[in-house]
Amino acid sequence: MTASLELSPASLERFQRRSVSVLSAGQVLGSLAVAGSVAAGALIAAGVSGSDGAAGLAQTFGVLGAAIMALPLARLALSKGRRVSLAAGYGLGAVGSLIVIAGALWWSIVLVYAGTLLVGVATAAGLQARYAATDLATEETRGRSLSIVVWAGTIGAVAGPNLLEVSGNLSVAIGLPQLAGPYVVGFIALAGAALVLGVFMRPDPYLLARAARAAKDPVAASEIAHPRLRDGIAHIRGNPWAILGIATIAIGHVVMVAVMVMTPIHMAHVDVTLQLIGLVISVHVAGMYALSPLVGWAVDRIGRIPVIWAGIAILIVSCVLAAVSAGDDILTLGIGLFLLGLGWSCTLIAGSTLLVDGIAAQERPSVQGLSDLVMNAAGALGGALAGLIVWLSSYAVLSLVSIVPVIALALLIPACRHRSNTRSL
Repeated sequence: MTASLELSPASLERFQRRSVSVLSAGQVLGSLAVAGSVAAGALIAAGVSGSDGAAGLAQTFGVLGAAIMALPLARLALSKGRRVSLAAGYGLGAVGSLIVIAGALWWSIVLVYAGTLLVGVATAAGLQARYAATDLATEETRGRSLSIVVWAGTIGAVAGPNLLEVSGNLSVAIGLPQLAGPYVVGFIALAGAALVLGVFMRPDPYLLARAARAAKDPVAASEIAHPRLRDGIAHIRGNPWAILGIATIAIGHVVMVAVMVMTPIHMAHVDVTLQLIGLVISVHVAGMYALSPLVGWAVDRIGRIPVIWAGIAILIVSCVLAAVSAGDDILTLGIGLFLLGLGWSCTLIAGSTLLVDGIAAQERPSVQGLSDLVMNAAGALGGALAGLIVWLSSYAVLSLVSIVPVIALALLIPACRHRSNTRSL
């Protein structure tokens, strides 16, 4: 199919705009399903098992699903293209939603956990969608293209949790448990995302970009047509900018998850209402996504490294504000959590763009899959350590300890620059 397409810069730009639009539509539907099901999955697990401890495991299985499938989805993208890979990821998430519904209906905790594991695959697809937006982008527009797809997740992330009551009523109306409602909506949304990508994401951006590269370099066409996953992993070892990109993504994510996940607990200890807790978390989500197009513009116009430095500074300020905030100090906590989300946005978008810059085009899907694996593993570790630190000490200590990996990132930047300069000599 790609061989018959015109590969001029103007046509590639037109296909790029189409790809970003389709990816954004899929991101809206995917984030709607995932964000709406997080709280419901925990409540279903607790109700089915009769244990509050089981509730946390539902989220853990979701994170594991995203981590486990990051590399297989990347491998599928290498061989079949982004369209097949992303549609498969969202499709598996839709199947997972049905399994959770069955678990709630039949009171099976095994089915609930298996379903949340597969729903996590949709999270992996959503993460890889941001990289798909860069396949046909130029070096000057990569940050903006990536940030538009990230920003599209705002709509679903905000709307999903607010549909709990509506989806619960829908679930009861069709004879299912009320808490299964978000997964009914999740199934519809994820199946819709798989359909949108499968039908409309043509031509495939990765396959088209590969064909364009092969047209310019026929000698390398056979290598480009048959990339190997281990080649991409090996490529990272000698590439300091790729290492910095992955480290930036992972550190920003681990700090964000660690502080964010314990903020509701910190507030609940002084009997803050659920409405105010929800307000602070909503402000945090706004910080994560709302300004991402501006962050993408800054990445392209100002540079990747300056935006990473900005993310470092913002994360440090956010952690300090969180550390000095009482549980009922809504204003200071809100500012701190907004900045925490903004710092995460800076590190995610700048780090992801730097990663794309630092690796060969034919290796990108495999390295990007590895990046998402590391990111999800870091998030799971951050959430687990956050609970332990608060249990042993306090939320303030957790917030201050979270500055340590940020400082490590600041030290890594000059080290990577020195290594890069040394290799170029």
